[in-house]
Parts: sequence; C-alpha cells; structure tokens
Amino acid sequence: MARLSASDAQDIFATAAELADAARVATLQHFRSDGLTADNKEVARFDPVTVADRLSEERMRAILARRRPQDGILGEEFAPVAGTSGLTWVLDPIDGTRGYLSGTPTWGVLISVRDAAGPIYGIIDQPYIQERFEGGLGRAEVNGPMGHKALVTRAARPLSEAILFTTFPEVGTADEGAAFRRVAAQAKLVRYGTDCYAYALIAAGQIDLVIEAGLQAYDVQAPIAVIEAAGGIVTDWQGRPCHDGGRVLAAANAAIHAEALALLNG
Repeated sequence: MARLSASDAQDIFATAAELADAARVATLQHFRSDGLTADNKEVARFDPVTVADRLSEERMRAILARRRPQDGILGEEFAPVAGTSGLTWVLDPIDGTRGYLSGTPTWGVLISVRDAAGPIYGIIDQPYIQERFEGGLGRAEVNGPMGHKALVTRAARPLSEAILFTTFPEVGTADEGAAFRRVAAQAKLVRYGTDCYAYALIAAGQIDLVIEAGLQAYDVQAPIAVIEAAGGIVTDWQGRPCHDGGRVLAAANAAIHAEALALLNG
C-alpha cells in the first residue's frame, strides 16, 4: 500500500466526498425522468449507457482534474488518464444502469482509489436513498437516513444459515452458472440483482455472500475496499486477488468464504 500522510488521507476523503456529492446531483437529475433512453454498448446483450452515466463521470473527472491532477483515472465511460502519483481513481458513474433505467433504487456510484497493490479506499453511494458506505484508510462507516454507523460484517455461520446475493443468471457462462448453483443449493436464502448494493449489504452485516462473474475493475474495486475495511474478504473463485474483476466471491468472513470457495470449485 502507498504510504500516505494524514493530510494526504484527509484530502482523499474530502475529494471522494466531493465526487460522490457531484455524482448524486448528476444521477438524480435524470432518475425516473420522462423520456430517459439508453444506448446499447454491446451486440450480444443489452448493456445500457445513459446520459446520466456520462454526466456523472464527466463531473467527477472535472473535480479530479482540479483537485488531484497528479492522480490517474480509470472510468467506465471515458478513456483512462495516466497519473504520476502512483494513485489511480477508479470510477463507475452508475453501477446498475439496468436498475437505474427501471426506476429501482439499488444502483449506485462507485468511487475508489488504488495503488500498485490494489484498492486502498472506496465509496459505495446510493444517491436516491442517500446512503453512503465508505471503507479504507482507517474508515469503515455508513451514513444515511438511519444515521451514522460503523460497518462490521457478519460473524461466521454455516452456509445453511447464509444469505447469498448474485446477478446470475443474467451474467456468466453456463459452467459459471452451474458453479453458482452448487453454492445456492446449500444457502438458506438466495436473492438476485441489486448490483453494487449487495456488496454494501455485506459490509453492513446484513448478508453473507455475493458471487458474480464477468466483472470489470470499476465494478469491484470500491466494494473490495469497503468490504475489507468492514472485516470481510473479496477474492476470485480461486481465492486470489480480483482487483481487475472477472469472477468474484465476496464474503463476510473467512469461514463462509472457504465453504463457498470449495463448492464453486466442485
């Protein structure tokens, strides 16, 4: 991890908060608005991008250009920006655009800072319900309609008592779906969808597992930082780092992680 002074950490906190505030305004400007449409970024499936996605990222990038021009930027909608500081801001301006288009409140804005080793700080922000989860650099907290709370993941319990979230079967290959179903068959409760909000629920101690596939770096780096700060574990399906996305297993603790990992690998 990069060595940051206390003043550097405070500037990262302040910058990230300004980014999240700006993204809230940009995304809510178009949320549930009449005539909201989306372009499709893929041919094989519907992968939408809206004017709100682009506006949110543009406003965050403008803040970074002003406040931290020495840092790099990796965002979903625009080209990467090289930095000189060794730190890169990883931005997903709307994680869950399908949910955003549908009018559900389970999409979010993902903001993280990474060094050469991986994410060191992250925010999962839900603008509509005004919940902000943050973790890393000594912080693990949520602020929202129910006030301020520390983030702490659930204590160990058997998979038979666990709550599992995923976006399967919408994502993943047939083999990945089969691996997921091996875990799901043993869980107490399985829920589908919610995108980044499911990762926030792990950090908040509400659920035990999230299993995904086909993710990008900007999908997972903020959740990694927030969950790990709260005491959880996020790896790929072989137990390795997953900072660049791919197959992701997020768990509240080491015991449930190990049980799910064994089933994913047959």
